[in-house]
Amino acid sequence: MTGWTRLRYLAFALAALHSLAACNKGDAQQAAPAPVPVSVIQAAPREVPVVFEAVARTEGSREVQVRARVAGVLEQQLYAEGDAVKAGAPLFRIERAPFEIDLQQQRAALEQETARNELLRRDLERAKDLVARRFVSQQNLDQATTTLAQSNAAIEIAKARVRQAELNLSYTVVDAPIAGVTGRALQSIGSLLAPNGDSGLLTTLTRTDPIWVRFALSEAEFASLRARGENQPHAKNLEVKLKLADGSAYPSAGKLNFAGSTVDASLGTVQLRAEFPNAQLRLLPGQFVRAAVVAGSQQAITVPQSAVLQNESGRFVWLVGPDGKALARNIKPGAWVGKDWVVLDGLQAGDSVIVDNLARLRPGTPVESKKAG
Repeated sequence: MTGWTRLRYLAFALAALHSLAACNKGDAQQAAPAPVPVSVIQAAPREVPVVFEAVARTEGSREVQVRARVAGVLEQQLYAEGDAVKAGAPLFRIERAPFEIDLQQQRAALEQETARNELLRRDLERAKDLVARRFVSQQNLDQATTTLAQSNAAIEIAKARVRQAELNLSYTVVDAPIAGVTGRALQSIGSLLAPNGDSGLLTTLTRTDPIWVRFALSEAEFASLRARGENQPHAKNLEVKLKLADGSAYPSAGKLNFAGSTVDASLGTVQLRAEFPNAQLRLLPGQFVRAAVVAGSQQAITVPQSAVLQNESGRFVWLVGPDGKALARNIKPGAWVGKDWVVLDGLQAGDSVIVDNLARLRPGTPVESKKAG
């Protein structure tokens, strides 16, 4: 083998050794990836409100059907649909003429009976005088007394008929029984109304200030609510807050004004109701909202909602383990408090909870942590 050949073999050997070293270096780098930079917060208990949330629906604090109380032809509608009206405001007018005629007849009948009664009184006085003179028998006096008593009763009946006719005439103007917002008119002008039938229903009135919000809590939640009700047997007068369908908060807080005394056997829930001021009509009856009953406060650990993830085993958070690597921890979340989630179980004070770069984490991933700003 010549010297030139030996040099070529030596060059190939050195290249092979260099390639092998480079491969080993790459494998070493792949085996030890760079730590993932993350921000962490230290879990610590703080005072948070105790809140019980449920889907709720609004309803008028009073809802009244406005009905015709006499039969007749509907002549006028005296309000605009959807108007807010005061109690006693006229809403409809029914044809008056038949009731005015009936009232005149009943008054005439009363006058006729009153005149007859006056004549019978005079007859009775004459009968008493004639009996005293023994010109007529006692039977004549008894008959005159009985006839006068019957006439007195007839006068009372006539008076009652006059009062009924006056009342019927007053019913031809249909007034608002309560203050509230009027509904759609259910009968057209010219319709013949019958108070005992469907045609007797004219419209509805709903009191919307205050407005009521009805919802239900589970039996367990209600038991906890009662325990925090500060010696109030039905947990009444607790503060209630609302969140509207668009996610905004209703500006005014309400008070719980009703709590059921029985548990729904099919659903396992207890009905509750809260009252809210609603002068601006921001809430309308029938709206779906979210109600939150605030029942005091408690010490609890909270984490940002963005730090809580979910997999097949439930909700969990990423922690920085003692070895500086990512560690998944299952938690039991409670209610939301602002942008944080109350953790009922799974975390202890001092745990380092990772709040960003969560998509890059896997169990055992090395992390380089810093305190979240």
